[in-house]
Amino acid sequence: MLTTIDTAYSDTRAADLAWALGREPQPSLATLDLELDGAQVQLRVLGASHQVLLRCRGATCSETVACMPGSRTPLPLGVSKRIGDIEYEFAARVETLSPGSFSGRAQELLALVADHPHGLAATFPGAPDAFTALLAHRHEGQVHWRTWHSYPQEGRLVATRTRVAVREREPEARDPCSARAAGATPATAVDGEDGVHRAHRAHRAVAAELVAGAGANAATGAVDTALR
Repeated sequence: MLTTIDTAYSDTRAADLAWALGREPQPSLATLDLELDGAQVQLRVLGASHQVLLRCRGATCSETVACMPGSRTPLPLGVSKRIGDIEYEFAARVETLSPGSFSGRAQELLALVADHPHGLAATFPGAPDAFTALLAHRHEGQVHWRTWHSYPQEGRLVATRTRVAVREREPEARDPCSARAAGATPATAVDGEDGVHRAHRAHRAVAAELVAGAGANAATGAVDTALR
């Protein structure tokens, strides 16, 4: 998906980018919602920056790479973190290109992302080589995304790569005590004194039936009736 952002390109620099995890959704200029084999991914263009929101197996992840005033975390070369059920890996690379090769590289990336069903690319009016592009996919149960941010005024291209794996939660072990509680429970444990009286009546009824020679079937019926 290729879109043109209805705002002028600001003169930002690659060095102004910062990285953050867990930020709330930021105002976006373009978005793309994806369903990747049970994982919900939203790609968001914030201008010359991006945000990716992920929800998978009850876990959430928010990655923001943007010019964030007051942020103390510059764009790192690599990050590996475990947050609850999420394993998160991030890598970034800044490439400096000559003026002659920058435009060709920019157009090549734009064409690649624009034609991909899981890609979002945004350009700025009057600046065809200034763009932000994101591409996501799922592989072997993990969610991956790549992003590119171009800064033609300084001939720099920032590329990032992210991998997120969400651990499957093991089913809770069955508590044998709970299993017994869910099944038949002696009347004395559940019903207190009234249950004891009903149990005694049941035993007397069984004895009476057996003495009368009614047999086992009649005795079972007497127990059921007495315990109702």
